[in-house]
Amino acid sequence: MKLRNSIKIFFAVIRALFLRELEMRFNSGRSGLFWTFFEPFIQLFVFIAIHVLITGHSGKAVHARSYDYTVFLASGFIAFNMFRHILNSTIGAFKANRGLFIYKQVKPIDTVIARVLLQLFLTSVIVLAFLFIGFFFQLANIFPKDVAMVLLGYLWLALFAFGVGLLVAVGNTFFMSIGKFVSIASFGLLILSAVFYPLSIVPNSIRNLLLYNPLVHFMEFIHGYYVYGLDTHFVDYRYMLIWTVTPPFLGLWLYLKLEKRIISE
Repeated sequence: MKLRNSIKIFFAVIRALFLRELEMRFNSGRSGLFWTFFEPFIQLFVFIAIHVLITGHSGKAVHARSYDYTVFLASGFIAFNMFRHILNSTIGAFKANRGLFIYKQVKPIDTVIARVLLQLFLTSVIVLAFLFIGFFFQLANIFPKDVAMVLLGYLWLALFAFGVGLLVAVGNTFFMSIGKFVSIASFGLLILSAVFYPLSIVPNSIRNLLLYNPLVHFMEFIHGYYVYGLDTHFVDYRYMLIWTVTPPFLGLWLYLKLEKRIISE
């Protein structure tokens, strides 16, 4: 009975925090709302324009096989932006919601979970908008070749982002420079994470270095199961699993050790 009540309280708190974060996001001004939904589409437009200038066409990119470059870019940018926004939003979750910790029902980690769920919700809206626009403009192969695996890829990436975000959020509570460094580094990851290029066109020496980046495996996973003409040849599932388990384990361990200090900090 006590466990059931605790679970009910947990879900009630998460629901309240989710709605609070959602309201704050929509009340942050038109510019904030605009960038929330249209950032991946602006990125898509810019990279397609660059691709057209370089290659002279926009429909297909050819290496060993043909694939739709527009769909490739969109699936990559949406996934990467979800990861980056989860990471950046969770970093400051404790400090932004410190006033709520006077209520015993609200735990600092609840604010991180609520922000992750919010970003998953917003990403779902963006994906639906992309599919609608794709159908409207009759883009070829706009629908994923394996919906279940693509969904798994996005959820798996969100779990990875949660673990890294929680770990950084705990450290950022005591050392603010950690959060600033991670926020800046997340922009650089765009180039190093195979978001707008497949690993199959990268020289072996560079590819071997890029594969140390766990985000590369997530991008290749999502691209491979979404885009017709690509596969998951370079994805190391064990490496992804290690990076999915280790950060949240360390983050939760540090959080439980330092929860009282986080609340009083």
